[in-house]
Amino acid sequence: MRPQPQSTVLDVYASNTDLYADPRLVERVDYRRRFKRHRPRTASVVLAPHGGGIEAGTSELCLAIAGYSPSTRVPIGQTHDYWMFEGLRSVANDELHVTSSHCDDRVARTLVSGASHALGLHGCTAAAAGLEDHDRAVLVGGRDAVLRRELLTRLRRAGFHTVDAADHPVLGGGDRANIANRTRTRRGGQLELTTPLRTAMFAENSRPNRRHTTTEVFWDFVHACRAALAAREAMNN
Repeated sequence: MRPQPQSTVLDVYASNTDLYADPRLVERVDYRRRFKRHRPRTASVVLAPHGGGIEAGTSELCLAIAGYSPSTRVPIGQTHDYWMFEGLRSVANDELHVTSSHCDDRVARTLVSGASHALGLHGCTAAAAGLEDHDRAVLVGGRDAVLRRELLTRLRRAGFHTVDAADHPVLGGGDRANIANRTRTRRGGQLELTTPLRTAMFAENSRPNRRHTTTEVFWDFVHACRAALAAREAMNN
């Protein structure tokens, strides 16, 4: 089955530029953008296009996989460039969702186009992944087959229910326009974490408290992803 772009039927905005132009939205009230750009640039970039209250937990994962403490943003090891878009509303953050294939944020595209590797972090329901409602699982996709294999191997080794999503018609991350696939090599990795898995990563699963209450599940996941990125970078191809 050939991967297809994620449907945007429910998206209110056609792109990030479209969203930023909406006069009803106020940056740092409705949404915010956070990023880190190193000098010199890092080989990999970590992305959370739907962070904050849109796909809960992906902001904290983005920071940690990029090598920063989610609570203090102090480096905790090798660091990578990162970019995230976050919903800040108390309700209706789903209205701020822009599908990754339509992400045209200038900083995001600049960071990714200068990187050899990228990893996009997303949240999905278990039902959307074709799984049981209680299933703590991660779907591994993207056009970078080598990174995908590294992620599958290391996440499985860490004890996670891991699904190869290369052929998933919606969650596979195979669209060439997907922000994670806009690297110098025109390929990247994508992770879709089910709601139960993301919930297990925090003792208090709320936007103010997630960053302070990360669990062993969270860090096991982070370490596996960081190891996969390090292995991918070492291959230098």
